[in-house]
Amino acid sequence: MAAPITSATAAYASALAKSDAPGMDPPAGDGSSFAGALKSAIGSVVDDVHSSEKATVAGIAGKTGLAEVVNAVNNADVALQAALAVRDRMVQAYQEVLRMPM
Repeated sequence: MAAPITSATAAYASALAKSDAPGMDPPAGDGSSFAGALKSAIGSVVDDVHSSEKATVAGIAGKTGLAEVVNAVNNADVALQAALAVRDRMVQAYQEVLRMPM
Protein backbone atom coordinates (compact mmCIF):
# COMPACT_ATOMS: atom_id res chain seq x y z
CA MET A 1 0.00 0.00 0.00
CA ALA A 2 1.57 3.28 -1.08
CA ALA A 3 1.17 6.22 1.26
CA PRO A 4 0.53 9.67 -0.17
CA ILE A 5 3.41 12.10 0.18
CA THR A 6 1.13 14.71 1.73
CA SER A 7 0.36 12.32 4.57
CA ALA A 8 4.07 11.83 5.18
CA THR A 9 4.78 15.55 5.28
CA ALA A 10 1.78 16.14 7.55
CA ALA A 11 3.02 13.43 9.92
CA TYR A 12 6.51 14.96 10.02
CA ALA A 13 5.07 18.45 10.63
CA SER A 14 2.84 17.13 13.41
CA ALA A 15 5.73 15.32 15.10
CA LEU A 16 7.90 18.43 14.83
CA ALA A 17 5.18 20.67 16.27
CA LYS A 18 4.77 18.36 19.30
CA SER A 19 8.48 18.10 20.00
CA ASP A 20 10.22 20.20 22.65
CA ALA A 21 13.48 18.29 22.42
CA PRO A 22 16.65 20.25 21.78
CA GLY A 23 17.98 19.93 18.29
CA MET A 24 14.54 19.57 16.73
CA ASP A 25 14.45 23.15 15.45
CA PRO A 26 14.96 23.50 11.71
CA PRO A 27 18.44 24.69 10.83
CA ALA A 28 18.84 28.36 10.05
CA GLY A 29 19.74 28.80 6.45
CA ASP A 30 18.89 30.58 3.28
CA GLY A 31 15.16 29.89 3.64
CA SER A 32 15.06 27.01 1.22
CA SER A 33 13.15 23.98 2.40
CA PHE A 34 12.89 20.35 1.46
CA ALA A 35 9.45 21.02 -0.01
CA GLY A 36 10.88 23.82 -2.16
CA ALA A 37 13.72 21.65 -3.37
CA LEU A 38 11.31 18.84 -4.17
CA LYS A 39 9.00 21.20 -6.05
CA SER A 40 11.94 22.51 -8.06
CA ALA A 41 13.10 18.97 -8.93
CA ILE A 42 9.61 17.94 -10.02
CA GLY A 43 9.36 21.09 -12.12
CA SER A 44 12.62 20.14 -13.79
CA VAL A 45 11.28 16.66 -14.61
CA VAL A 46 8.11 18.16 -16.07
CA ASP A 47 10.20 20.56 -18.19
CA ASP A 48 12.29 17.64 -19.48
CA VAL A 49 9.14 15.71 -20.45
CA HIS A 50 7.70 18.76 -22.24
CA SER A 51 10.99 19.25 -24.06
CA SER A 52 10.91 15.60 -25.11
CA GLU A 53 7.36 15.97 -26.41
CA LYS A 54 8.29 19.08 -28.41
CA ALA A 55 11.33 17.33 -29.91
CA THR A 56 9.17 14.32 -30.83
CA VAL A 57 6.62 16.53 -32.59
CA ALA A 58 9.42 18.39 -34.39
CA GLY A 59 10.92 15.05 -35.44
CA ILE A 60 7.59 13.85 -36.83
CA ALA A 61 7.25 17.11 -38.77
CA GLY A 62 10.77 16.63 -40.16
CA LYS A 63 12.13 19.77 -38.51
CA THR A 64 14.73 17.99 -36.40
CA GLY A 65 16.89 14.91 -36.71
CA LEU A 66 16.43 11.53 -35.15
CA ALA A 67 19.46 11.97 -32.88
CA GLU A 68 17.96 15.08 -31.24
CA VAL A 69 14.65 13.29 -30.68
CA VAL A 70 16.34 10.25 -29.15
CA ASN A 71 18.51 12.46 -26.94
CA ALA A 72 15.51 14.46 -25.66
CA VAL A 73 13.46 11.32 -24.98
CA ASN A 74 16.42 9.68 -23.22
CA ASN A 75 16.95 12.77 -21.03
CA ALA A 76 13.26 12.76 -20.06
CA ASP A 77 13.40 9.04 -19.28
CA VAL A 78 16.45 9.44 -17.04
CA ALA A 79 14.84 12.37 -15.18
CA LEU A 80 11.61 10.43 -14.70
CA GLN A 81 13.43 7.34 -13.45
CA ALA A 82 15.34 9.49 -10.94
CA ALA A 83 12.10 11.09 -9.73
CA LEU A 84 10.51 7.68 -9.29
CA ALA A 85 13.52 6.45 -7.31
CA VAL A 86 13.27 9.46 -5.00
CA ARG A 87 9.54 8.86 -4.56
CA ASP A 88 10.13 5.22 -3.71
CA ARG A 89 12.76 6.16 -1.12
CA MET A 90 10.43 8.73 0.43
CA VAL A 91 7.62 6.19 0.74
CA GLN A 92 10.05 3.70 2.24
CA ALA A 93 11.24 6.29 4.79
CA TYR A 94 7.62 7.17 5.65
CA GLN A 95 6.83 3.52 6.24
CA GLU A 96 9.89 3.22 8.51
CA VAL A 97 8.69 6.21 10.51
CA LEU A 98 5.27 4.59 10.88
CA ARG A 99 6.90 1.45 12.29
CA MET A 100 8.75 3.39 14.98
CA PRO A 101 7.40 2.96 18.51
CA MET A 102 5.94 6.12 19.99
